[in-house]
Amino acid sequence: MTQESLKDLLISELKDLYSAENQLTKALPKMVKAANCEQLQKGFEGHLQKTKQHVERLTKVFQLLKKDPAGKKCMAMEGLIKEGGEVIEEYDEDSSILDAGLICAAQKVEHYEIAGYGSVIAWAELLGLTKEAEILKETLEDEKAANSDLTELATGHINKAALTGSDKEDGMEMSDDKDFSSHGNKRVKSHSR
Repeated sequence: MTQESLKDLLISELKDLYSAENQLTKALPKMVKAANCEQLQKGFEGHLQKTKQHVERLTKVFQLLKKDPAGKKCMAMEGLIKEGGEVIEEYDEDSSILDAGLICAAQKVEHYEIAGYGSVIAWAELLGLTKEAEILKETLEDEKAANSDLTELATGHINKAALTGSDKEDGMEMSDDKDFSSHGNKRVKSHSR
């Protein structure tokens, strides 16, 4: 692979990520509305703001590369969002199961983004695009943190509630001021709508 074709691949994948992040900005409000757990709602709201920052960062990377970010549709994100919509439709009557399904759908998105950002960072570094790689690393860290926080939320309360059919876990310490986008939250507070 020549340096020029690697740069072409980098641009193509960046366009894919740009499309993915833009699609996600439209899907996250639906996930906020569908979620029952207050912490999950707050987490999705927080990640929506982060996702808007991700779009801004990608725009900056494209400016540095003197390329247009438009022109590609991320079919994978379209499919992941569709799957999330199916979870909402199928489990909208069972709040604890729906929240567990929403977390699974969100983590599929995070894993996709982690893979994409990891690749473009490696290619940018190989191509000597240091500024671009540093910008992309910020987003990769956001995606990894969101995935970790989703895991903590799921294992700390949501999955147990789905198992028992309860919206609250007796005996759990609850915190009013943290959501999964605040990183490091060990205990969560849950409320039904």
